[in-house]
Amino acid sequence: MRPLRLATCVLLALLAFAAPAIAAPEGQLTWGVHISLAPTWFDPAETLGIITPFMVMYALHDALAKAMPGNPTAPSLAESWQVSPDGRVYDFTLRPGVKFHNGDTLTSEDVKFSFERYRGASAKAIKDRVAAVETPDALHVRFRLKNPWPDFMTFYTAASGAGWIVPKKYVEKVGDDGFKKVPIGAGPYKFVSFTPGIELVMEAFEGYWRKRPSVKRLVFRVISDEATRLAALKRGEVDIVYSIRGELAEELQRTPGLTLKATVIQAPQWVAMLDQWDPKSPWYDKRVRLAANLAIDRKAINEAITLGHSRLTYSIIPSTFDFFWQPPAYPFDPAQARKLLAEAGYPNGFDAGDYYLDISYSNVQEAIAGYLQQVGIRSKLISRERASHWGTYTDKKYKNLAYTASGAFGNAATRLELYVVAGGSYVYGSYPDIDSLFKDQAAELDRKKREAILYKIQQLMHDKVMHIPVWELAFINGHGPRVQESGLGLIPGHAYSAPYEDVKLKVK
Repeated sequence: MRPLRLATCVLLALLAFAAPAIAAPEGQLTWGVHISLAPTWFDPAETLGIITPFMVMYALHDALAKAMPGNPTAPSLAESWQVSPDGRVYDFTLRPGVKFHNGDTLTSEDVKFSFERYRGASAKAIKDRVAAVETPDALHVRFRLKNPWPDFMTFYTAASGAGWIVPKKYVEKVGDDGFKKVPIGAGPYKFVSFTPGIELVMEAFEGYWRKRPSVKRLVFRVISDEATRLAALKRGEVDIVYSIRGELAEELQRTPGLTLKATVIQAPQWVAMLDQWDPKSPWYDKRVRLAANLAIDRKAINEAITLGHSRLTYSIIPSTFDFFWQPPAYPFDPAQARKLLAEAGYPNGFDAGDYYLDISYSNVQEAIAGYLQQVGIRSKLISRERASHWGTYTDKKYKNLAYTASGAFGNAATRLELYVVAGGSYVYGSYPDIDSLFKDQAAELDRKKREAILYKIQQLMHDKVMHIPVWELAFINGHGPRVQESGLGLIPGHAYSAPYEDVKLKVK
């Protein structure tokens, strides 16, 4: 037996010697970010139903389940979950041994706490339907719903930040403001520093459960001007840039060593006519709303700004979402637009007032405002930084026209809940027939019947001409020669690099 044991020990030693060691994270990747970063995006509790916070959250935080390459609802902090036969109870089994960046072990109490403190755009939609959150033990969480709700998982894990988990003890110790100053999560990267208007710095968390990150340090550098972003990429000051459009995108494409990455994301952009429920407003007249849609040459804007990559769907619902209904196209017909305005009592057009927008898409909105002006609809563009724009929007302080968009995950119902139906965070008015149908679909467990109701809602939206849809955005990004894997496009429909533990620098 002794020779056998000796041989076994020698074999194990040889195997251990031959097995490649997992390399420690090395190097730095720097992004040129197109918007000014805001601390509100560091806290999952405050997610606003747009994609932007997830640019940071995929690095700092983790969720029970989330969209990942090849799986739109991949088990993450939850290893598995079960749904009761009556659809009222969801049981999650947590992954054992998961640590937050401060060393605290993640438990069911953190999951319950994170849900209860969530106050983002979908808070009312979710919390009104949940009767109780139970924690039978440290690794099990049970959600009891008041009634069966087929969209619970979609809202909880995809369309909101409610299922992204923060450490209960730490948040209670430092408070909400303290948490945004020094966020602690369970994601692949740890917070290092944040300089408002300048940059966010993060370092690899080598204890991340999924895999050890390859890159040691991530830097998100704010470069709001598009030409300056591209110049920084060409000089090698940054490795990846977001949102390069028009002639600059063409320049990126023909520059040796740079790679253009154009991805159509689940982010329709549209213009909201916020006063269409006010009888004193020109937008109250359906003919005016239709005229605005006929006035815009979407194909020309697409070619000029996103090199023809954006998808013209004429809807505010992503074409890749469950229950998407394809509406008819609006032709570019300025003559018919002027005719409709005259029939509505505006032969010389009208002053549409302030037109509010996210400054990062000013070139798109300038083009739209220009087309509207050509048929007599005159407006004044008011630009704001992204966090300010969406905060003011949800505070219901806008009038007239507002740039609107969302790249958040979900389905047709999640978009309608936030942007169309009474009570939604971005809803300034609604229609009773649509509101009634939406309540019907939320309780309908038969998928085909539910699909028919959601199709009907979208048909009514089109018939009423509720919006001015622009396109399903092609987000044009680029990366430089040091990048082996940028993470761009790994998660279908996701706008930003992710998952960050998969990004890689080229080996020298």
